[in-house]
Amino acid sequence: MRRVIIFLAATFFVLSACAREMRYSSDEIAAFPIDVQEHIKKGEVVPKMTPQHVRYAWGAPARIRVLEPSNNNKERLEWIYQSLGVFNTKLIFEDSKLVEIITNEPGVVK
Repeated sequence: MRRVIIFLAATFFVLSACAREMRYSSDEIAAFPIDVQEHIKKGEVVPKMTPQHVRYAWGAPARIRVLEPSNNNKERLEWIYQSLGVFNTKLIFEDSKLVEIITNEPGVVK
């Protein structure tokens, strides 16, 4: 019985260490629209989010590239996230709004 308790405690500890780290407090996102807050809480990114929203949802990207300006001369950035060394997700921001999500990671875009 003692071994079972120790095993369960160790399993709980390992699983809790693997849980997604919270990148914000409720106060930090309170001023955002409710739908944006919900996406952040779920760890989701969606078009029209700002870079700040995305940082709260996913954390900092692995790389940021400055792209050529858009046809209407708006600033464009590409944020690159990598997962397991195999999956890449690129977020394209135009004029500080997320406009495109390009990924080979299953389940990122719904």
